[in-house]
Amino acid sequence: MRTTSVDVVLIPTRGPGDVSGLINLIDAGEIEPASILAILGKTEGNGGVNDFTREFAVSALCAALAPRLGLASRDVEHRIAFVMSGGTEGVLSPHITVFARTTADAGASKLIAGKRLSIGIAQTREFLPEELGRRAQIDETASAVRSAMADAGIDDPADVHFVQIKCPLLTSERVEAAHARGQTTATTSAYGSMAYSRGASALGVAAALGEIEGNIDDERILKDWSLFSSVASTSAGIELMHNVVIVLGNSQLSASPFLIGHGVMRDAIDAASVIGALRSVGLGFGDTSDRVMRDRLVNIFAKAEASPDGTVRGFRHIMLEDTDISATRHARAAVGGLIAGLAGTSAVYVSGGAEHQGPPGGGPVAVIARV
Repeated sequence: MRTTSVDVVLIPTRGPGDVSGLINLIDAGEIEPASILAILGKTEGNGGVNDFTREFAVSALCAALAPRLGLASRDVEHRIAFVMSGGTEGVLSPHITVFARTTADAGASKLIAGKRLSIGIAQTREFLPEELGRRAQIDETASAVRSAMADAGIDDPADVHFVQIKCPLLTSERVEAAHARGQTTATTSAYGSMAYSRGASALGVAAALGEIEGNIDDERILKDWSLFSSVASTSAGIELMHNVVIVLGNSQLSASPFLIGHGVMRDAIDAASVIGALRSVGLGFGDTSDRVMRDRLVNIFAKAEASPDGTVRGFRHIMLEDTDISATRHARAAVGGLIAGLAGTSAVYVSGGAEHQGPPGGGPVAVIARV
């Protein structure tokens, strides 16, 4: 299999439609458009069903990249995997992270000790509304994860440190379309469907990586919290009806100057796991105040969730009972503040809604750093 090199660039944005930072780097010759494989972004919307900053950001990126790729704007999404996560509450800062992959010299990986960052992408087929949050979504996602692993040159599931998925949600029109065909959906709530879709997608990751065994019945989704993936990060949006899968891990076939590692937060205040994730790529706690170490850190990716039992280490929280601010926004702000303080930067990727993504109330946290 070919030897590849993966480059990662974090670019701050001034708004969901701001592509100037990326275009400036392209015009300066620092990023080759044809090498861009995936773009993950945090936008300043509400992260809910009606968060159109996600679609706006993708549309702006596609329009900017299309002429540089010789493609129509609508075709850019078939070439590049876009995942936009809405919600930059608290200190979280809007930004995009660009992943570029090129073919390296065949002997390049032999000059590098150990495994380095690799990335692979895949997509599922289009889902029917009645398939969201159910077994079909789990199975199709598992198949796409395996395809993305192959694309990344990763054979061992232990080398997978983060799987980012963009998945669909239900709207009233989609629910009615299912009912018109005599089908029922997992829920009739658009907001509730986000959790079902995220959860089923995460269980697909767990199935693909061997984190759970056997078939998963529909009845266990969003009910059996003992089932989860330690590396899945799923984000639901209105802008698609299939799953976009991005696998990030380390591979012997990569000559990248970057590494990725991960930890699993057991709750929203689990600083120890964040520190452990930093240390997994050679960044010790406290080192982020040192400029050399700050320059090594590229980004941190994490999931955040309000603990479903209503407590954090025995003390009650009100995130699930606040009718003014949704629980996912509370969770993003809390976990974002914790990670930003430990990492020394607020430009971190924290996504809300961690159903079956890490233990209940917790979630995976991954770190990418320059070697």
